[in-house]
Amino acid sequence: MNITETVEDTKLTDADDSEADDSDAAQPDEQACDDQETDVAHKDSATGTGRRISVSVRGLSLAVLITALVAALSVMTWLYIGANRRMDAHVQQEHDYARAEQVALDYAVRAAIMDHKDLGPWKRALVEGTTPELSKKLTDAANAMEQILLPLEWSSVAKPIAAKVRSHDKSVYVVDAFVSVMTKTVQAAQNLQSTATYAVTVDSANGWTITDVGGIGQVVGDK
Repeated sequence: MNITETVEDTKLTDADDSEADDSDAAQPDEQACDDQETDVAHKDSATGTGRRISVSVRGLSLAVLITALVAALSVMTWLYIGANRRMDAHVQQEHDYARAEQVALDYAVRAAIMDHKDLGPWKRALVEGTTPELSKKLTDAANAMEQILLPLEWSSVAKPIAAKVRSHDKSVYVVDAFVSVMTKTVQAAQNLQSTATYAVTVDSANGWTITDVGGIGQVVGDK
């Protein structure tokens, strides 16, 4: 072996050792890159999970809020409808009371107006707006009263004063009607002023028909 060959072998050995060292140095770098990529993946995965949890919480909160608003709106709507129904019922009751009172007052005025010269209109007024059963009773009462009215030459005019519902049971109203009556007879030098009270029963379910009347006889009986 000569010196030249020895030097070349030494160079080759050094080159091989350098390549091995470079290879060993590269492996840690590659491992570090792999570890970094893994960490990034874990971070991305954790971030995605956090976002999903955050979105889920916000969605749940929004659903709870919407449910609460719907419930509150439902309660308010129910209260509003209930109040309107009560108000409508109250208004309807006042309307029915007023109509019953008007029917009774109109009848009382007609029943108190009479003229001995012609009692026909008075007899017809007595039965107007009444049931057939009551009409017969009133006709019989008018015929009996005629025996008093004619000798006294009875004449009377009437004006309405007031009417008030005394009681109310379903469709039946009992109304007290007050009428101012001015009466003239052969027994009195001056006209007599009096107040007549009629108890009139009205049935709204039967077309606001009058089913009973009290107080007609007092107009004559008080004189």
